[in-house]
Amino acid sequence: MKLGRVRGSVVATVRDPAMEGMKLLVVQPLDASQAPVGACVVAADAVYQSGPGDLVYFVASREAAEAMHPRFVPVDHAIVGIVDAVDGSP
Repeated sequence: MKLGRVRGSVVATVRDPAMEGMKLLVVQPLDASQAPVGACVVAADAVYQSGPGDLVYFVASREAAEAMHPRFVPVDHAIVGIVDAVDGSP
């Protein structure tokens, strides 16, 4: 799992039928000190509650496809939790 901050949303008018109604969000990956790491990614919202500004954790690859309902939709990243607090120790 990776830590990230939701920066915005993505609107896709044409998508796979299995992804109908699925929220897509732009996520900035973060390191343990919450500093940005690399480029933003588009992640499907598997918790159905994430929004801009939220600190989240997300998964990639096969784990992302399995986190969604229905399983194995064509996604590369999925938000699987909203973070309440981060312990400062590495």
